[in-house]
Amino acid sequence: MVSKLLIPLTLATSLIAAANSYAADYVIDKKGQHAFVSFKASHLGYSYIVGRFNDFDGTFSHDADNPAASKVEVTINANSIDSNHQKRDDHLRSDDFLDVEKYPTITFASTSYETSGDNNTLNGDLTIHGVTQAVSIDVEHIGEGKDPWGGYRSGFEGNVTVKASDYGLPEWVGDIEVELVVEGIRQ
Repeated sequence: MVSKLLIPLTLATSLIAAANSYAADYVIDKKGQHAFVSFKASHLGYSYIVGRFNDFDGTFSHDADNPAASKVEVTINANSIDSNHQKRDDHLRSDDFLDVEKYPTITFASTSYETSGDNNTLNGDLTIHGVTQAVSIDVEHIGEGKDPWGGYRSGFEGNVTVKASDYGLPEWVGDIEVELVVEGIRQ
């Protein structure tokens, strides 16, 4: 009789534990300089301008057992653009390009996360220069684990190419390749 009761009780406990399984929440570690948002764009078709954004915040949720539950939100300070040339950066901040006075932030909010074999895609809405477009970011989970300070971290790398003119930026800029390296600290 006891074994007949034990089986349903064990099953119910397992189902409750599974139902309480959830994605872990992380804050992007920009203070420790373990997160980067960089870009590469054509310079007149002769070379490239390479740069980054130095100021951004974000959070993500990740569940290794249920990647589809993953979510990401990032806000970038557009004024923090840095191409290692002050005069060019001032021009990129002007109303000729990013118009940071009118559009001070660049944002990304995920809408879904898909996996297919070794391929991972983070879909979401990217807003630049006041224009929102759907994008798909190719993502690689670099790794996760305990850190030396008693915390837990998880890291990802992502790449996406966006067309400047889709965001109201000059058409001659062409494609902008964006690379993201993100390390988060579990909360």
